[in-house]
Amino acid sequence: MKRLLKITGLVLGIICLAVVGAIVYITTALPDVGPAPVITVDKGAEHVARGKYLATHVMVCVDCHSTRNWKEFSGPVTAGTLGKGGDVFDQKMGFPGVYYAANITPAGIADYTDGELFRAITTGVKRDGSVIFPVMPHTHYGKMDESDIKDVIAYVRTLEPIENKVPASHSDFPMNIIIHTIPEKPAFTKRPDTTDLVAYGGYLVNAGACYDCHTPFDKGAYDNNFAFAGGRVFPMPGGTLRSANITSDATGIGSWTKEAFLQRFAMHRDSVKTAPNPDQQFNTIMPWTMYAGMTDQDLGAIYEYLKTLKPINHPVTKFSPGP
Repeated sequence: MKRLLKITGLVLGIICLAVVGAIVYITTALPDVGPAPVITVDKGAEHVARGKYLATHVMVCVDCHSTRNWKEFSGPVTAGTLGKGGDVFDQKMGFPGVYYAANITPAGIADYTDGELFRAITTGVKRDGSVIFPVMPHTHYGKMDESDIKDVIAYVRTLEPIENKVPASHSDFPMNIIIHTIPEKPAFTKRPDTTDLVAYGGYLVNAGACYDCHTPFDKGAYDNNFAFAGGRVFPMPGGTLRSANITSDATGIGSWTKEAFLQRFAMHRDSVKTAPNPDQQFNTIMPWTMYAGMTDQDLGAIYEYLKTLKPINHPVTKFSPGP
């Protein structure tokens, strides 16, 4: 019996050492995405304009990195807060920790070189080597065209500096260990020709990280069985919001024409855009007023791509009243 206990203790000791060793390796050797590139982005007017379009209407960086006015439909950006950061994403929204959007005005990123910003956006690794939880979808941005990322950097460098010290983010256990394994080296692609509607639409859907909000998510994991089929939960004042099914199934946008799809966005391009939702007595986290700034060409390409998605039968109750 003593011999058995001794062997059992030895095995358990080896397992414990292996676990500790793995944790030490993960938290000290990872992430391994390489050094920040040495680059200087072109800050010419054309590049700044392209970056503004992407950051405001496609990637909607200003969505999370500004203060949104939830007294108006879809929470448009509050004047004077563009890029100041501080928006919080926590356990109430299904996140495995508490994560704050960074201050991306020049006051918040002054210490970053263009290369360090480029690496942070496309890999999720900050200048100090710490990891950004992919509530900022760096796994998507690392698949974009390098020129688009550089244009976004050119744009945010032009924002009005706002002094706003944002609290440090932190992950709960075991995400505080797992998070070190998430960053990966970018796999950049060239932006498809706009005449290839499906490919170009897919590029925009990736840039907009549509998958992230339109796929069920809990405790840091997505349910890929319902990719793009909606149902992700968002606590909102007065109840619970769920994202829509945007697959080509009848429970999604299967019956939508392109004209109807374009009109759904266009209706938020004028003064009506900030009025309360005329059809439903609840607000939405979907930044309609930001996406409405996309061109019809880009929105049309997104429609063509979404129609190629696997149809998934998944009826979604968009809002449930509650405390």
